[in-house]
Parts: sequence; structure tokens; C-alpha cells
Amino acid sequence: MKFLELARSAGPVIFFVVFGLASSVSAAVTLPRVLGSGMVLQRGLPVPVWGWAEAGEKVTVSFAGQSKTVKAGDDGKWMVKLAPLEASAEAASLTIQGSNRITLENILVGEVWICSGQSNMEWRLIQGMNAREEVEAADHPLIRLFDVPGHTTSPLPRDKGAGSWRTCVPKSASGFSAVGYFFGRRLLKELGVPIGLVGSNWGGTRIEPWVPLEGFESVAELSGLAHQVEQYQSSTRVGGSSPSAIYNSMVHPLTPFAMRGGIWYQGESNGNEGVSYYHKKHALVKGWRKVFQNPDLAFHWVQLANYQRESREPAGGEGWAKIRAAQTRALDIPGTGMAVITDIGAANDIHPRNKQDVGWRLAQWALNQTYGRNKLVPSGPLYESLEVEGDSIRLSFQHVGKGLMVGRKTGLEPTRELDEGELEHFAIAGVDRKWFWAEAAIDGDTVVVRSKDVPKPLAVRYAYTMNPARANLYNRDGLPAGPFRTDSWAPPLEDLRWTAVADKSPPISVTGSGTEIIFLNKKDIKVKVFWVEYGGGLRFYGELKPGGIRKQNTYSNATWVITDEKDKPLGYFRTTQKRGNAVIPK
Repeated sequence: MKFLELARSAGPVIFFVVFGLASSVSAAVTLPRVLGSGMVLQRGLPVPVWGWAEAGEKVTVSFAGQSKTVKAGDDGKWMVKLAPLEASAEAASLTIQGSNRITLENILVGEVWICSGQSNMEWRLIQGMNAREEVEAADHPLIRLFDVPGHTTSPLPRDKGAGSWRTCVPKSASGFSAVGYFFGRRLLKELGVPIGLVGSNWGGTRIEPWVPLEGFESVAELSGLAHQVEQYQSSTRVGGSSPSAIYNSMVHPLTPFAMRGGIWYQGESNGNEGVSYYHKKHALVKGWRKVFQNPDLAFHWVQLANYQRESREPAGGEGWAKIRAAQTRALDIPGTGMAVITDIGAANDIHPRNKQDVGWRLAQWALNQTYGRNKLVPSGPLYESLEVEGDSIRLSFQHVGKGLMVGRKTGLEPTRELDEGELEHFAIAGVDRKWFWAEAAIDGDTVVVRSKDVPKPLAVRYAYTMNPARANLYNRDGLPAGPFRTDSWAPPLEDLRWTAVADKSPPISVTGSGTEIIFLNKKDIKVKVFWVEYGGGLRFYGELKPGGIRKQNTYSNATWVITDEKDKPLGYFRTTQKRGNAVIPK
């Protein structure tokens, strides 16, 4: 019996061998890796404890004065749910008794969060700003870290994954998510209870691979993705961009571990999208709430930072402007928050090194919204409404906090008020939809915007661009206002040139700014739509019946190939920076 326990602690390979020897007698009780010594269990919620055993075998789980017994099902799976626990920093043991006995040691009870996304969430503490000092100071026995190792995918949900719990010390913290660490460190300071952080990240990934089937099924606009995932079989080849494939391998093995919430930093790889990302964010949150069996799972994300060269076009709308708008719009999901960081990015680096403020601002949302710290303002000003007043527009905001100010953020220093500063990066337009830079002034808890070029204004845009480097509206709590647009006007369209494949081979796509292409099939046959990938391959995006129309987010300098139903190429379109009409001719 002790040898079985030792084998489990030594790692999955040894345990597999011992398990194989023991299985001729009876199947030993086993656990998922996320249930392990050194873990933090979530306080105040039912706590699932689950695993595998011989079919029909009785399994008893004991912890903190509770004892629950269950029989394993015909498939060998079993689960009990401990009643909600009180927070405890005193290390305790949890036992699981079946045909064998497992004892998990050094268990704490507190707050547990999953930290997920692409590279800016994966970015390690040792890679960030003031890395050496931060790593040396990362000695927090009450913070426990669980990092899902590697980058793996699966066509079907996996029950068993990898990873182990470690106490937060410099050695373990150095390779953990910097954003996750700074988020957890502030929660520990403010709440005074143990903090468990679960990291599951993969740089360069889109949002779709992280969404479970249940999430796609919850959003009608994503029924096509749901259908695609439903067709997966164990033999289906999937990769890091396949819908649900990362979730199946790197998140599903964690479910339904009890957690308070999740923090999310992702979107760069979906940077050309707008409203479609809004739907996918709904799918992600709704899906994770279902698979973690927690309809109130808190979920706070990071809005994309300022990046690349500043544009001086007042209309804006290029680059990540649309996806930031989608991230803001997704705040209509109850129990969610968004950290605005368009003031701490880097024009020449997609990985801003200042992760301290990112984690701090995410924790600000959690403390206010999740933990009821109502005296804390969760965010900088977020646009709420407008009122036209003659030749000017008055803007009102949520989360004004202690008031509005013109500010400047430099490095890790607190935001500084500019007493003689003027608001910048406001644009205004009238009925002709022509945009001009505007004068803007703080008036109490509102901002008044006007321009001599627009005598009858209708709409305002603020920081609505890839890099709003001059944006400087803050609240007096030091948090930046989120980018916004008050209009819903679509940018102008241009007709894209149709090039028959017989005339010229299609060029590969080149990364550009975000735009939209609208396909109209005038042929009397069904056609297929493919995007030419940056490496030269083709990615299938859908079919169009005769007379069919399809709107697709894309980048400028992208190539879209049209084929017949048998994949014979017919022709292609090349996008520009403007929205494009792609008419497939007879």
C-alpha cells in the first residue's frame, strides 16, 4: 500500500507500471493531478473531489471533519462534493480510502483562480520588468502554484492531464505567469487567505481552441464551430488552432476543480476581429462556467495594450481598435471585468514588460466585483452615454471614482496628474461622417468635446486606434479610460478585384491591419472560400450557395481563394485596408 502511494508521488510513469502490476488484483483508486499535495481548496463553495477506481468500489473522502462515501460507476469514475469550507492557512491532510489509501498533505483552503490565455499571460515572472528583484521577493508560503506543462491538444476531452502543486518560492515563481503571480500577490495582501493559482497558457493561440463544445453550443452565432467540434473523433487530427483542441487537453483535465474565477489575457491572435470576438468571448465564459460547474465563476480579462506606430488619422479604427471594442462590449456578461492597459504597452514590443500593473488592475476588478470591496473603483472611466449640446457633445462615464483628470503613466510609477495638461485623442464627426481631431475638456464628472470643423456633431471616438499613444483621460484613482466609439457607422466599401486563377497564381497573405471582406456569390454553383495562410497553405472558411453572402473579418494584404465544390480553384481576391466587396462573377 505504501509503495503505491510512493509510486504516485514519484510521477505518472512509475505509477503506471505499478498500477499495471496491481490491476490484476483490483484497480487502485487514482486521482487527477490537480488534486494533489500542497494544493489550495476553494473556500465557500462545494468542493468536488473525483477520480477513478474499480467499478462499484466504495471510495471515502475525508477532510476537515467531513467524510463522504460514494461508489464508482460502471466506467470506474467517482466523485464526491465536500460541503463549503472555511478559509484556513493551517496545513491539513485529505485522505481517499478505497482498495488503497491516498493521503494528500499540506492542504490549505482559500481562493483559487485559473490564469489563462496566450503569450502575455504565459510570460514568466523572470522575463518581466524588475525581474531579478521580483523573483527574489517571491517567497509566499500561502500562495500555491499549479502550472499545466507543455502545449498539447486533443480532439476529444481528456480526463487526465499533467502538472503538480508547488509552494510559491523564487524558484517556482520565476517560471510562472507574471500576470498571474502579481494578481495573486495582491489578493493575498488584501484578503489575507491562501491563494491558489492554476496556470494554463499557450503563446500565439487564438481564442477558439480554448472554448469547450458547450461554449460554442451556447452562442447561436457560433453554431458552425459547434458543428465542427461535434464531428471530432479520436482519430481526428487537430492542432493549436483547432476549435476546442487546447481546452480538451489543457483545461478539461482540471474540471470541475472548484475555483472562484479566471483571469484571461488573449486576443492578439484574433486581432483582426470585431463582433465575432464578442461572440467567442461569450462562448468562452459560458463554456467554462458550465464545465467547472460554477455558473457564478468570475471572469476578468485584459484589454489589448497599445502597440505599433501611432496613427494620426482621427477616424481611427485600424489594427486592434475593433477587438478592443468587442472586449469592452463583452462586459455585458454578468460577473466579468476588464483591465484597460492602453497606457502601459510598448510600440515596438507585443509583450509589454510591465506585468505588475496588469495583475494589479485585474485584482482591482476582483476585489471590487468578486469580493465586494465597493469602495474600490474597479476600472478607469468607461463610456456610458452622450448628450449633444449645440456645437458640442457631453460624455458621461461609469467608474469615475474620485473624479476625472488628465494624467500620465510612466513605468511602474503611479499615474501623475498633469495640472496644465489638455485631453488628447478625442475625434468628432457630424452627419457627413467626416472625422476631425477635437478639443476636449473635463467638466465635473463629464467630458465636453467640440471642433470648429464640426458645427453639428453627432459622434465621438476616443483612443479608437491601434496605438492611442496620446490618450490621457484617467480617473483620480490613477486608472485609464477605456477606448470607445459612440457611433456604429461602418467604414466605406470598395470593390475588390477578381483575378481568375488561370490568369495568375494567388500570392500568399501578408500580415496587415484589420478589415472586413464581404463575399457575394453570383455564380449558379456552390463555391468554397479559402484563406491563403502566411506560410502558403489554404484554410477552409465555408461554403457559399448561389446568391449567398458572407461577411468575414480579415487583414489587409490577405488573399482569399474561391474554388468549386470539388476544390478546383476559380479565382481569388486581395484585400486592402478598406472594407472590401468581393463579388464572385458568373
